[in-house]
Amino acid sequence: MSDCLAARAVDVLTTADALEKSAKSRAHAGAWFEARAAGRPLPIGRAEPPPRPARPARPELLAPREMPRRRPGTAQGRKALLHAVAHIELNAVDLHWDIVARFTDTPMPPDFYDDWVRTADEEARHFRLLHDCLTARGSCYGELPAHAGMWRAAEDTADDLLARLAIVPMILEARGLDVTPPMIEIFRKADEADAVAALETIYAEEVGHVAHGAKWFHVLCDRDGLDPTATFHALKRRHFHGALKPPFNDEKRAEAGIPPDFYWPLAE
Repeated sequence: MSDCLAARAVDVLTTADALEKSAKSRAHAGAWFEARAAGRPLPIGRAEPPPRPARPARPELLAPREMPRRRPGTAQGRKALLHAVAHIELNAVDLHWDIVARFTDTPMPPDFYDDWVRTADEEARHFRLLHDCLTARGSCYGELPAHAGMWRAAEDTADDLLARLAIVPMILEARGLDVTPPMIEIFRKADEADAVAALETIYAEEVGHVAHGAKWFHVLCDRDGLDPTATFHALKRRHFHGALKPPFNDEKRAEAGIPPDFYWPLAE
């Protein structure tokens, strides 16, 4: 493996085993920041990311309409909810390493790579937190079916960095800010402290992930002389299928740098 950041990103993307993928994500992120701190930063380099990341044989991937309905009032339903979030977090590991490797033709400052490497590291840690919760319940990632459409946003924005920033962190991850607080309450009422702690960590750090997207989206809009709000609306209509669904967490979205005029006009 060439010792450049893009090659390390592809190493994560081409690793199928979920635990190994998350471990590599954390190791490569650590190497990046250690080299930066030592004043010997790794080169960004270039490497060809796969069209789709390697995946384990399980979980079985189903179309959204085929996914079993979760009943969070039951222990099995809450386990299924943890499994679903673990699947999202593992996909997020790949999404953030993909942005590192896929868009090296677009000149970006080192801080851009700092943000996405840090985010990929945190997503890997989130996956491990949820994996531990599943293990404590006699389960594991892969035991239950999962959503097959998670990579669609990456495929739809594979040739457009601005669109990737709009769709993945500013729409998909921003949705996590809306739905995670009610999820935390489900586990708090069930007195499942480990799940509450994991989800509270994810919720707190997800604000930063959305903020990275909003920051670099505005940087690129400023660079190209584009109106950010109009550009966001146009990219959403071109690349995201379906309306945005309230209720919205206006406070956390604002904290992440996404004002209401970005998303309310696109709501159902």
